[in-house]
Amino acid sequence: MAGIYIHIPFCKQACHYCDFHFSTSLKYKDDMLKAINREILLQKNFLQNEKIETIYFGGGTPSLLTSDEINKITEQIQRYYIADELVEVTLETNPDDLSSQKIAALKHTPVNRFSIGIQSFFNEDLKWMNRAHQAKEAEFAIKASQDAGFENLTVDLIYGYPLLTKEKWDLNINQVLAMDIPHVSCYSMTVEPKTALASFIKKGIDKNMDDTKSAEQFLHLSAKLQENGFEHYEISNFAKGNKYSVHNTNYWRGVKYLGIGPSAHSFDGKDRQWNIANNALYMQSLGKDNIPAEKEFLSPKDRVNEYIMTALRTMWGLDLNKINSDFPVFKAEISKNMNQFFEKDWIEEKDNHIILTTKGKLYADHIAAELFIEDGF
Repeated sequence: MAGIYIHIPFCKQACHYCDFHFSTSLKYKDDMLKAINREILLQKNFLQNEKIETIYFGGGTPSLLTSDEINKITEQIQRYYIADELVEVTLETNPDDLSSQKIAALKHTPVNRFSIGIQSFFNEDLKWMNRAHQAKEAEFAIKASQDAGFENLTVDLIYGYPLLTKEKWDLNINQVLAMDIPHVSCYSMTVEPKTALASFIKKGIDKNMDDTKSAEQFLHLSAKLQENGFEHYEISNFAKGNKYSVHNTNYWRGVKYLGIGPSAHSFDGKDRQWNIANNALYMQSLGKDNIPAEKEFLSPKDRVNEYIMTALRTMWGLDLNKINSDFPVFKAEISKNMNQFFEKDWIEEKDNHIILTTKGKLYADHIAAELFIEDGF
């Protein structure tokens, strides 16, 4: 079992907070897609004949692709990989791309799940973020997708930024509930270096983020969604009716995945590699049948730390049986480091799994870092 991630490095415009790899010029889109399809062929042995369960089109803005371009990529995957029984094919989309005609065309592709970048249902907030869509387009995109039969939807929301009051945040959550969306991904606004937002804050144009306010909005979000039938199954993700993201859940469970496209990451179960984050050099290398990737060989210490970081973020938690069987040499140190967090009521043990408490979810990264093995092999 494995997944394939396809990075489409194009956007109409740059959101002020975004530091993902993309270009706002579509001039070389055809050349990029040719390179992506070439890499799919060249990487055919990476997953060692594992059955492909999921494909995830991310970016950038993959909804800039036509249905024919999506079909060509998926057909290339099915030609060279065991991918005839796909469970989930996700397309990240922007609301302004999801016209009725576009949605109808996507029905003729293997895509069966949309991830819609809503971020907010307030125009002033969307303008502040420099998003390309307006609130009415977001509502239309959701409703039109549902009407067309795309029931497996997820939307993204952002919290913890200066314009977002408690009242507006509550209305955003209410809108998601009213539209019967089965999955929500919510992220705290972070200020990444070299973004427009970082520059605005440095110049005093914008206020910095308020960690206390962000924590309050996170706790309100978690409580309200759970009251309405959602499971808080990963720090940033909520689902009802078992509509988990299969692709991302496999990431957190350590399942193998192959990343295709500039800046895409891959994991073969033991080691990790990542492609160059430069569109021109990526296309140039693939034109010579070279995969422009660097590789990191993961030691047992690296692998256990990766497992701690990802598993602890989920509602399934850290499996102590897995630690004992796969990483027995580190078991005593991990157990010792946990004690302080039991005392603070940040973690609890259930059925031999270590789970974050509601309070602990606010400190997930800190807890994981404290549990990391520092010395080892």
